[in-house]
Amino acid sequence: MEVFVLETAKYKRVVLKLSGESLAGDQGFGINPAVVEDIAAQVKQVREHGIDVAIVVGGGNIWRGLAGSAKGMDRAAADYMGMMATVMNALALQDALEKIEVDTRVQTAIEMRQVAELYIRRKAIRHMEKGRVVIFGAGTGNPYFSTDTTAALRAAEIEADVILMAKKGTDGIYDRDPNKYKDAKKFEALAYIEILNKGLAVMDSTATSLCMDNKIPLVVFNIDDHKNIVRAALGENIGTTVGGNV
Repeated sequence: MEVFVLETAKYKRVVLKLSGESLAGDQGFGINPAVVEDIAAQVKQVREHGIDVAIVVGGGNIWRGLAGSAKGMDRAAADYMGMMATVMNALALQDALEKIEVDTRVQTAIEMRQVAELYIRRKAIRHMEKGRVVIFGAGTGNPYFSTDTTAALRAAEIEADVILMAKKGTDGIYDRDPNKYKDAKKFEALAYIEILNKGLAVMDSTATSLCMDNKIPLVVFNIDDHKNIVRAALGENIGTTVGGNV
C-alpha cells in the first residue's frame, strides 16, 4: 500500500467513525476479513505518522436495530443487542490490527472483563499516549443513543482534534441522495447549524449538537477509496468538512 508522507500532520489525535456496514464490504452483512485488514493497514499508516487514533465502530452489519432486524422489539432490548454487535466488530478490528503489530485496546461502555476493558477516559488517553490504538465498543452503554453520538461524546472526552466519518458509497455530504438524484449538489464545507436546519442525514441530531457545542470538526469521506482514511487523517482536502473554521 502506498505511504503518504507530509512534513507535519494537520491533526494530533483523531476519532475514526466506522459504520458496521463498512466492515461488510460488498457482501452487505457480516464481517469481510479482507475489508477489515485493509482498514487496519490504513490505521497503521496513520499511527506511523505519529497521530493518536481512537475508533468508534457501529454494528449495522450484524444487527440493524428497530429499522431492520429488531422490528417490533422493545427499543431498549434492541439497542443493547446492537451494542453487542459493535463489540464483535471492535474485536475483529483489534485482531486485524494486532496481526500487523499495531498495539490495540478495546474499551467497552458495558462491562465485559473477559473480552475487553471497561471504558475509562484517563486510561484511554494513556493508551494513546503510549502509541496504542483504542477502539470504543458498546456505544455509550445506554439505549436510545447511536454510535454517531458515541463518536461525538468520546471525541469530546479524549480531546480529539477531529472526527473522521468514513461513509460507504458516498464521498461527502449532498443536499439530497446522490444515488437517486443525478443533480444532487455536494457540499465542500458546512456549519453544524446548517446540517440541523437543512435536515441533512449525516449524523443524528444529538451527535450533531454535541459536536457543534464542543466545536469538534467533522470530515465525511468515502471509505471505498482505499487511501482515504490516511488522507483524511493527514488533513488532505477530501469529502466534506463540517465545523472547524466554517
